[in-house]
Amino acid sequence: MVKESIFSGTGTATWDDQIRERGFILKEKDGYHLWYTGYSKNNPIKKLGYATSQDGIRWKRHEANPINPKQWIEDVFVIKKGQNYFMFAEGRGDTTHLLVSKNKTHWKELGNLRIRKSNGQAIDKGAFGTPCVIAVKDTYYLFYERDDKGIWLAKSKNLIDWTNVQDEPVLQKGPEAYDRYGVAMNQVIYHKGYYYGYYHATAFQDWREWSSNVAVSKDLIHWTKYPNNPIIGNNESSNIILPEGKGFRMYTMHAQVHVYQSK
Repeated sequence: MVKESIFSGTGTATWDDQIRERGFILKEKDGYHLWYTGYSKNNPIKKLGYATSQDGIRWKRHEANPINPKQWIEDVFVIKKGQNYFMFAEGRGDTTHLLVSKNKTHWKELGNLRIRKSNGQAIDKGAFGTPCVIAVKDTYYLFYERDDKGIWLAKSKNLIDWTNVQDEPVLQKGPEAYDRYGVAMNQVIYHKGYYYGYYHATAFQDWREWSSNVAVSKDLIHWTKYPNNPIIGNNESSNIILPEGKGFRMYTMHAQVHVYQSK
């Protein structure tokens, strides 16, 4: 794969001096759309930025950035349903909330996701972050982590009320060294009869470095990790895959955006 660095924090005294963790890229007929989390050392609030590109390589920041200046938003994931765009994002405390937009830049808050165990009881209090969603026929499936200790799976019809498919993680951290101390799902795609789950992981107890990895499944529940993980190391994580020509592009988004083109 061929690597290129294409987007980063400004490195100057702006609200997006730095960018962090998973942004999201959506490819549509009019080009590429990137949502990213920006922050500065002087302001701890994680804010939402938006950029566009015709080729997925050269990006233009939106003139009204940050587009949600007062709300904590990070680790975003965007899907389109009808004429609406839905954004799943971590808020303060690593709890996932849902927003909706018709134009990609003005977002209305819909509140925290309501996730229940398989018996109908609310999940235990605590973090439920790094949301990743895939639609299968008329059902939506949500992958989420709890303090990066494992990846859980829930399903929904309306995007706000979710029920665990099972109450144990569908993807555990470890026992391999590269993902021993944390895992979180970034994106799941369906390709030629299999689901491919792209996730980030860490080999360090203090989480100082993350890698990009992949696992495969037939049913979204039972996963086999790629034996040659990590596919990308060196703290390039939060990987997102997009089809490009006859192959794929992989974007990594921590702490700057790199792109890899399959040969």
